[in-house]
Amino acid sequence: MNNDIKENVNDELLAGFGRQIDEEGGFGLEIKPDRTRDDISNNRPGEQLRKKILNLPESPGVYMYLDKRGKVIYVGKAKRLKRRVSSYFNRRHDSTRTNLLVRNIVDLRFIVVATEEDALHLENAMIKRYQPHYNVALKDDKSYPMIVITKELYPRVFMTRDKDVDGKYYGPYSNIQAAKTVLDLIRETYPLRSCRHALDEKSIARNKYSLCLDYHIKKCGGACKGLISPEKYGEYIKRVRQILNGETVELERNLLEEMNELSEKWKFEEAQAVKEKYEIVRKYNVKSIVGEITRPDADLFGYVENEERAFVNFMHIHHGAVTQSLNLEYHKRNNEVTAEEILSMAIVEVMERFGREFEEVIVPFLPDVEFEKVKFNVPQRGEKKRALDVAVKNAAQYMADKEKEQAALNPDRSTDKLMERMKSDFRLQKEPRHIECFDNSNIQGTNPVASCVVFRNGKPAKRDYRHFNIKTVVGANDFASMKEVLHRRYTRMMAEGQSLPELVVVDGGKGQLSAAVEAFDEMGIRGEVALVGIAKRLEEIYFPGDSLPLYLDKKSPSLRVIQALRDEAHRFGITFHRDQRSRGQVRSELDSIPGIGPKTAARLMKEFKSVKRLRAASIEDIQKVVGKSKAAALVAVLHKDDEERGIPE
Repeated sequence: MNNDIKENVNDELLAGFGRQIDEEGGFGLEIKPDRTRDDISNNRPGEQLRKKILNLPESPGVYMYLDKRGKVIYVGKAKRLKRRVSSYFNRRHDSTRTNLLVRNIVDLRFIVVATEEDALHLENAMIKRYQPHYNVALKDDKSYPMIVITKELYPRVFMTRDKDVDGKYYGPYSNIQAAKTVLDLIRETYPLRSCRHALDEKSIARNKYSLCLDYHIKKCGGACKGLISPEKYGEYIKRVRQILNGETVELERNLLEEMNELSEKWKFEEAQAVKEKYEIVRKYNVKSIVGEITRPDADLFGYVENEERAFVNFMHIHHGAVTQSLNLEYHKRNNEVTAEEILSMAIVEVMERFGREFEEVIVPFLPDVEFEKVKFNVPQRGEKKRALDVAVKNAAQYMADKEKEQAALNPDRSTDKLMERMKSDFRLQKEPRHIECFDNSNIQGTNPVASCVVFRNGKPAKRDYRHFNIKTVVGANDFASMKEVLHRRYTRMMAEGQSLPELVVVDGGKGQLSAAVEAFDEMGIRGEVALVGIAKRLEEIYFPGDSLPLYLDKKSPSLRVIQALRDEAHRFGITFHRDQRSRGQVRSELDSIPGIGPKTAARLMKEFKSVKRLRAASIEDIQKVVGKSKAAALVAVLHKDDEERGIPE
């Protein structure tokens, strides 16, 4: 990395652009746009901008886009400046945000650097300086805890977020609980002072301080009274440095050796004291060691993302223990930014924040920049893969924690985002706050039924579920059944003055959708209520009039809602169909008995629940429900059936 890039960023900027930059990060001038409306609508540069692009070098560098006020709205890096900048203006982009960026570009500036890595470092510095509206933004609104060993006669060891005392700092720890765990290990193992007294030889000699409770409970060696020598205390600090350096496995080994040596010399009380420390360190290692990797030191980056943000976890492992950890959160203001680009930004951020020069880095995928003298390893199995999985899990946990924080601050935010996303994915005029889904169920044309499930704000509204017995369709005709059910559902809703849903989903492909379109046309609600069909095999979404289906990303929240609707409609319909078949079978068995009609059969089933229980009931119990004459006829037939089956009375 060229040190001039890092140390003289301001000089480079001023030399490269030749203008004084104002406090707002702009250039303090108005730029007259030379782009016509036709240029803007077709993502073409104006004449002056076109000339600048044609004169760009095919070299690594950083470019800045300016709006008409001279304000920096985007900073980017490039391996080849001319090719990269031209790509913005030679096509329409899939991302709406990128198209908006291009519409607002009226001028550009650039800096040529030696390598793509230099460009990445310079881009990182310029993004922090200008905070461009269209760049991926690193959200870094908090400091991380560190553990410090102070430079004193009797050093203190404590957690801090600021480097405001003279001493050696360890960390940072992205998880405050991890820092507390390390401190607990140190305090349980070694009797270090926790007071803030400025201890030196003179203050101790003057007997200035009193012993505190920690001394009496053997948590402190009495440094304030000189009851422990600086040399003995220094031995404790030496062991503490081992812990903070991640050398706890070696410390565990040393304690075991010391314990055995004392036992061999019959110093059993001292050996017991060392054994207690050994057990504490051993238990800590069982919980905290990630795993030995071939090299004693390893650097890892875990990565996860959602639609709006990316989360990166950096870990430095020393002899299997995590000694540095940092979580980074990036807001993806530009939908076209790749995971590889964000990973490159995170690597540069860690290098500059900790002053690190990496040799080998373990990553889930390769970054988009080639770093000099850095070897990237993408493990597929083994110890490195298991260690990388820990970093990925840390990043995933950080993402989950952030999402919980946002949900707590604004419970409706996730629902609003989902509704906005579904409106976009399904090309709707309104957000689908009220969705209904229909499914048909029959077996070889018997007991044809249909189900309607309702989702409000993306969640089931079970009180609004409805089921239908098919009345006008004979046999297994799913298309006609779908048409009948939709007619019955929405003509009734309109007659009762109920509000219609924003979206209706039918379970099936083009055939079911065509039947639904016919029903909507006949009712005059096509265009007022959006309609889609979902096919089971490939999760294809069909729209009326479109021959080609829509394939949503398998992880899309919009698709997950539609799948949940379809599955719930299927479950609700199958359950109703099964109940109908059971009732039909029971009724047919009882209806064949002379004198037993549907109402009598229903009373019997309500009382006895099944024909099996009815057959086992006494005639007295049956008489209480249907009277003497019907009970006698019923018992005669049921027992006759038993005799024919060879069942003894």
